[in-house]
Amino acid sequence: MMKKLFAAYKKEFIILMGLIICVLCYWLNPFKINHNPCLVLSLAAMMIFWWVFDALPMPIVALMPIVLFHIFGISNTLEVTKCYADSIVFLFMGGLFLGIAVEKWSLHKRIALSIIKITGTNGNKIIIGFIIATGFLSMWLSNTATTMMMFPIATSVISLMENNYADHHQTKNFSIALMLCIAYASNFALGTIIGTPPNVAYVNYISDKFKYNIGFTNWMILFTPLSILLLFILYWIVVKWLYPNHIKHSETGKTFISTELNQLGKISKPEIRVFICFAVTVLFWIFKDFINHLQNYFTIDDTTIAITGAIALFIIPSGEMQNGSRSFLLEWDDAQKMSWGILLLFGGGIALAKQLEKVGLMEMLGRFLGGYASDNTFIIIVMITTASVFLSEVMSNLAQVIIMAPVVSSVAISLNLDPLLLGIPMTLGASCASMLPMGTPSNAIVFASGQFKMKEMIKTGFILNLICIVLISLFCYFLQPLIMKLT
Repeated sequence: MMKKLFAAYKKEFIILMGLIICVLCYWLNPFKINHNPCLVLSLAAMMIFWWVFDALPMPIVALMPIVLFHIFGISNTLEVTKCYADSIVFLFMGGLFLGIAVEKWSLHKRIALSIIKITGTNGNKIIIGFIIATGFLSMWLSNTATTMMMFPIATSVISLMENNYADHHQTKNFSIALMLCIAYASNFALGTIIGTPPNVAYVNYISDKFKYNIGFTNWMILFTPLSILLLFILYWIVVKWLYPNHIKHSETGKTFISTELNQLGKISKPEIRVFICFAVTVLFWIFKDFINHLQNYFTIDDTTIAITGAIALFIIPSGEMQNGSRSFLLEWDDAQKMSWGILLLFGGGIALAKQLEKVGLMEMLGRFLGGYASDNTFIIIVMITTASVFLSEVMSNLAQVIIMAPVVSSVAISLNLDPLLLGIPMTLGASCASMLPMGTPSNAIVFASGQFKMKEMIKTGFILNLICIVLISLFCYFLQPLIMKLT
């Protein structure tokens, strides 16, 4: 009876538990801190609890600071709402508009199918094609959008294989490997600042807190090789070791890919124009610092470039007629596909992080953790990365980075370390959750396919988590200081 009652009122129970945690945290004041820090900490505990256990939609929880911080006199509404219009929000918005345009005109499908056609149609080569296509697209588009783009293509290929191969064990392993590789290839696209929301959030925090701009090009030089290495290891672990399929070259598979490409026809004017917009935006991101250094008439930053690219999509004609009138690469109706909730989550996380820092909680926590940290810098990096990877299994990676960035910066400062040396591995680790469906939206999407069981995801994800921890720690300890230094 109690079990049924809990199932029926699960959300209400979680909301109530969050409120109780908030009240207890304030009443007990376990850290013996002043009124304002204790109040902010209590509200933060409630928000984090609701985020972790999905009490309410995450964007709705992210709106809480607007109400609560004003009611309890922590900050005025004007100051809090400024966080929801932070430059980071608009940088991500520009990237999302580019992704919507790529999807609208099926450019993503053409790229994916073309890569698979090049790699071949035996089981392993098909999965390689999906890994390459997913990894490349996810470096520039949202992980969730990329997985959603690749998912229907993957299910079609799986259906084709099941209909043409009698060996159930081979096709089962192929299905498991393909679905897992789509999710993980999206998660491991760490090679650009806009590759994952945590990257964008952390770069913004460093710019706001330390007035240091992490260059788009520097990030790519350092972490694109890491992404490529992770994708290679992903293939070896999942396809060669855990789920070998031994499916040979398939003429039927080749025909399917060719048919899909033929249905797309010749590359259209809208696809060409979207690709040009996309390429020009990426080139400006890469050469931004060089352009600023070359002339003194104007300066550009990542957000300016992203929004300019987005605006251009609404200005440039598609070259095709729709409903008897000229159409553009993007119309305002297309904005319905925008992930507005993610933008609100950015704003709420920034608002919460700024108040935690403003009342001195981050500094206190940094000093506390610093007192227990090892003298070995590499061990500290491994500890931070490990905590980040496994915490992100049960918590939004974006909210996690927004909350943890001030903490690890304070720890670094207390240990006389470069904040980037701890902050970047924490950020990269937050995107690598591989064990649970709730770890990332990409994980949840492929888990919903029903092609594999939870135990298979946990087993595969645990191995990949350990590999990510080791590689991220090594890259950040040995290579990062050569290219990125805050101090």
